[in-house]
Amino acid sequence: MSTSGKNAPATVISIALLAAALLIGNFAHQAGRLLGYALPGVLLLGAVLTPISLLMARQWEKAVVLRLGKLHAVRGPGMFVIVPFVDAVTAWIDQRIQTTQFNAEQALTKDTVPANIDAILFWQVHDPERAALEITDYQSAILRVAQTSLREMIGASPLSALMSERKAADQQLKEEIGRKTADWGVSAVSVEIRDVAIPAELQDAMSRQAQAEREKAARVILGSAEQEIAQKFLDAANVYAQNPAALQLRAMNIIYETTKERGSTILIPSAMVDSMNPGGIMGLAAVAAQAAPGLPQVNPAAAPAGPAA
Repeated sequence: MSTSGKNAPATVISIALLAAALLIGNFAHQAGRLLGYALPGVLLLGAVLTPISLLMARQWEKAVVLRLGKLHAVRGPGMFVIVPFVDAVTAWIDQRIQTTQFNAEQALTKDTVPANIDAILFWQVHDPERAALEITDYQSAILRVAQTSLREMIGASPLSALMSERKAADQQLKEEIGRKTADWGVSAVSVEIRDVAIPAELQDAMSRQAQAEREKAARVILGSAEQEIAQKFLDAANVYAQNPAALQLRAMNIIYETTKERGSTILIPSAMVDSMNPGGIMGLAAVAAQAAPGLPQVNPAAAPAGPAA
C-alpha cells in the first residue's frame, strides 16, 4: 500500500494508545491481575492498526479503495477510514494540472521535409476511478499518445502551416490527444508547440527563396511606380501641349524656384528670353484673365513693348 496516506493525526493517536497500553499493563502487573492485561492488549492492537486504517488524502488527491479486490469507493480529500487487511488503497490520483514534454524527431511533413518538433502537453485527471482501473500507467500512456498524435499531425501538414499556424496546430493536437485519453479519465487542457527545427541546408534554401521573393516584389513595386510617374508626365505633357501659356508659366516658376534661395546667375537661351519678354508676359496675363474672369484684368497696351523681332 502506498505511504501517501500516512498522516500526523494517526501517528499521534497510535502513540497515545501505545502509552495508555503500557501504563495500564504496568498497573495490572503490579496489582497481579491477569485479566488486567486484556485492555492493554486491545490498546496495543489499536496502536498498531491505527496508522494503516486512518488515512488522509490531501486537497488535490483522490484515493481509490478496493475491498477484497473489488472497487469499494473513491475517498478524499481529507481523513477517511479503511478496514485493515480487507480494504486496500490501490492508487492515489493527483488531480492537479500536470505537464508532459514530448517531441518528434526527423518526422516528415506532408511536403516531405524532415522536422524536429518539441511540444508540451498540459493535462489533468478528471475521473480518478477510470484512471486507476482502465489503464495500467496513464502517465506513460499519455506520453505515447502525445508523441503519436504529434507525428500524425506533422505527416498531414505542410511545413509552412506548421511554422506559421502554431495556434491552429496547438488546438488540433489538444483535440486529438483529448479524444484518445478521454476513456482513461484524463483531459488534455492545452498543448503548446515550443520549437520547429529543420535542417540547416533547408533553412539556407528557404532564406534564399524568401530573399528572391522579396526582391521580386520590390522590382514589381518599382515598376508600378515608374509606370505611374510616366503616366503623370504624359498627362502633364498633354496639358502643356493644349495650353502653351501653362508651359510658359511653368518655365517661369522653375526659374524662380531655382534662383530664390541661391541667388545665382542663370544663362537663358535667347529663345526663352524672347518668350518671357514683358509683352509676352502681359499676353500670358491677359490669357489667364480671360480663362478666369474673377481675377483682376491687366491692360496689355499699358505694358512696354518688347524688342522687335
